Amino acid sequence: PLSDWRDGDDHLDAGYGSIYNLDYLRANVLGGEGYDWFYASPADRDAQIRTPITDGAYSEPWVFRYKDLPNWWASRHHDRPGGVRSANPTAWMPGAKPIHFTEIGCAAIDRGTNQPNKFLDPKSSESSRPYYSSGKRDDFIQMQYLRALNGFWAEPGNNPSSGGTQMLDMSRAHVWAWDARPFPWFPAKTALWSDGENYNAGHWLNGRATNLSLAAVVEEICAEAGVAPVDTSALYGLLRGYGVSDVASARSALQPLMLAYGFDAAEREGELAFFTRTGRTDHVLDTAGLAVSAELDGDLELIRAPEAEVSGRVRLTFVEANGEYETRSTEAVHPDEATRGVSTSEVPLVLTKNEARAIVERWLAEARVARDAARFALPPSATGVRAGEVVALDLPGGAATFRVDHMERADVALVRALRVEPGLYEAPEMPETEDEVVDYTPPVPVLPTFMDLPLLTGEEVPHAPHLAVTADPWPGTVAVYRAPEDNGYALSAYVAAAARVGVTETALGAARPGLVDRGPALRVRMLSGTLASASLDRVLNGANLAAIGDGTTEAWEIIQFTDATLVGQNTWEITGRLRGQAGTDATAPASWPAGSMLVMLDGAVPQLKLPSSARGLDRHYRIGPAARSLDDATYVHEVHAFDGIGLRPFAPVHLDARWSGGDLAVSWIRRTRIDGDSWQSVEVPLGEDSESYIVRVLDGPTVLREATVTGPAWTYTAAMQTADGATAPFTLAVAQSSASFGAGPFRTRDVD
Repeated sequence: PLSDWRDGDDHLDAGYGSIYNLDYLRANVLGGEGYDWFYASPADRDAQIRTPITDGAYSEPWVFRYKDLPNWWASRHHDRPGGVRSANPTAWMPGAKPIHFTEIGCAAIDRGTNQPNKFLDPKSSESSRPYYSSGKRDDFIQMQYLRALNGFWAEPGNNPSSGGTQMLDMSRAHVWAWDARPFPWFPAKTALWSDGENYNAGHWLNGRATNLSLAAVVEEICAEAGVAPVDTSALYGLLRGYGVSDVASARSALQPLMLAYGFDAAEREGELAFFTRTGRTDHVLDTAGLAVSAELDGDLELIRAPEAEVSGRVRLTFVEANGEYETRSTEAVHPDEATRGVSTSEVPLVLTKNEARAIVERWLAEARVARDAARFALPPSATGVRAGEVVALDLPGGAATFRVDHMERADVALVRALRVEPGLYEAPEMPETEDEVVDYTPPVPVLPTFMDLPLLTGEEVPHAPHLAVTADPWPGTVAVYRAPEDNGYALSAYVAAAARVGVTETALGAARPGLVDRGPALRVRMLSGTLASASLDRVLNGANLAAIGDGTTEAWEIIQFTDATLVGQNTWEITGRLRGQAGTDATAPASWPAGSMLVMLDGAVPQLKLPSSARGLDRHYRIGPAARSLDDATYVHEVHAFDGIGLRPFAPVHLDARWSGGDLAVSWIRRTRIDGDSWQSVEVPLGEDSESYIVRVLDGPTVLREATVTGPAWTYTAAMQTADGATAPFTLAVAQSSASFGAGPFRTRDVD
């Protein structure tokens, strides 16, 4: 233990002023309990009856002083079996080797230095508070413990050496505890780590090791302003973060700290001193001994400000610690406050919610108590009273304490003081609040699926590809870079949301387009996203649009469905399908095998920008988390060329062939890829620059004749058949052609 601190001002160590006093803590490294004295019983501890540590028989008190490392290290050791000192020493030689602290530390709990080994853990039989601790969180006492211990042993006079070897090698000291789990997700994620609730008053250094003492920050601000040295020995507090955005004076940089942490500044013996307000009495003044001054109406003036001048609602805006460092606000309201007026302050300080709450509670209480003020004069003999100190006055209604706020010295010292109470500066009891943190998303490679699709709504760029991206976990926005070769990449697009992508677990056989496919259900296991049913009307208006394919750029069939039934974890069965949508009936295989990909075509599957001049040319793509650089290992590199399927004409339908004499009359119905759903038109739009078809006569794989025609009919004359050597059976194939794409898919018919 480095302290024996109790409540009140009358315990044996109260003369040090504060448990945070580094001189006090250092004095107990080789002093105090365990060195100078011990408590013989719990009753003695409560009464502070201290028994000196002695060794009357052999004058080796260091044997019983568990803190007395220097004497233990520098002395020969004699065992004491049965309490009798052996004549022969042990094999230990004085100063034989350095000592390593393998575990030092102090819990971040009220009065942790009273018993640094204690901790709170409901699951542990060893769980208990340090002696006389309230159990409140106190990160600063943990800091002061480590500063005192390390600072004490860093002084050569306290750390003896022998043969060039120091007793304590502090470079090998180990502090309990640094946790390998990432802060602030530990301790915030208590659902993942159940011991996270022990962090607040525990030994953990995570999230605390980077804190600075308030005194160090004040000293730095003053030094930057050329004010040095300053006295901060009585300034206590801890900073988690503080921002000074503008070049300003030291005063403007210090003022938010003084308001938030409740400390004052005053000249002391020609030096600027900063000290924390405690409300404890420094001087007791006899009102009969006050001086007479013409400035006063009597010896003592008592002033009370109107209640209307004191705000009953105080709000503080701050930066929240241990999370996303977002701006937060907290407020305190007096129970009797009826108005809606709010006194608002903003400080660029990083605070926990409880710290911010304690500040506004103190402000509110200080403002209420400070309604009472006193003015009086002190005689020249009262030189001990200084600005910032607290004086007690014996008033008719009882003793009251006032903080000297202003003092003018002439023939007498004219004082203005504000009423204070010690309880104002004690941190209130508040339940610890849970920190809000965003789940950590590790950077993982994404799964990109490039798709060269037909026009779906008519709003798309016909030649541009679509891209579906998914990942588990989703890394946030995904960046897509493009280049003609594997260098010189330029940003092509951002993908903000994961696509709904699945893998089929059953085969999907062919079905007639234009009719609802009521065949066996298609089972799909979704890798990301979910599926939902939709009415037939909604489906006919574009709902539940999906692409099923093998994962290559062009092999996709566009389908829709009405019913999606959840049958297992992330697994659905879809029925009521519309097949071969958007002209993909002509390119769909006889069956999509199990293991095919299903991609839902919604707003999460954008088109990529691609100049028309790049159609058919290889382009290099790198796809990965936008938060990572292009050369990060999480980026996926792929090379693709796109034909621009959105420009491809649909295959004709209703291909008919009739014999007329020796001639074969062939006809078909044209389809369109643009605006073909209207029932108001007499004829669907052409969709191409001109109407053109390619007709082929095939005998197996051999093309017997190919003709280009400009209308949906053609005659295969007997003369042509003779010239071609064609005899039934043979096959007819017809495709619509466009100037921008060429021939679309062929529709075939066998001729007998």
